Amino acid sequence: MDRRALLGLKDTPRKTRGGSGAPQASYLRLPTITANVVRPGGRRGVMTVETGLDTPDAALRTRVAQSAPRLRAAYAAVVQQAANALLPGAPPDVERLIVQLQAATDRTVGRAGARLLIGTVMVV
Repeated sequence: MDRRALLGLKDTPRKTRGGSGAPQASYLRLPTITANVVRPGGRRGVMTVETGLDTPDAALRTRVAQSAPRLRAAYAAVVQQAANALLPGAPPDVERLIVQLQAATDRTVGRAGARLLIGTVMVV
């Protein structure tokens, strides 16, 4: 089952204002970000974060698509920093992670307008 369809975030085409051209989806899914964590007992684990961006503005959407490698690098740095601060056995602070990832998005893209969407945050 596609969770994005359930939440209303599935790649549904939106009509452009000018009426010319094909409709474009405003959602861009990025690859899963992973980081190493320390689990209880000193074992190593993995923290995974699924991310995507909703960008209704067409010009900004183009900039976001071009900045995808830089966004992945910025997200990887934020997730690794959050994983390093995570105590063994403690759940991740998702609210703080979202704020930090949104700030990294705005900083990387150069302006606000791209909304960060979080899929799953998991520590295994």
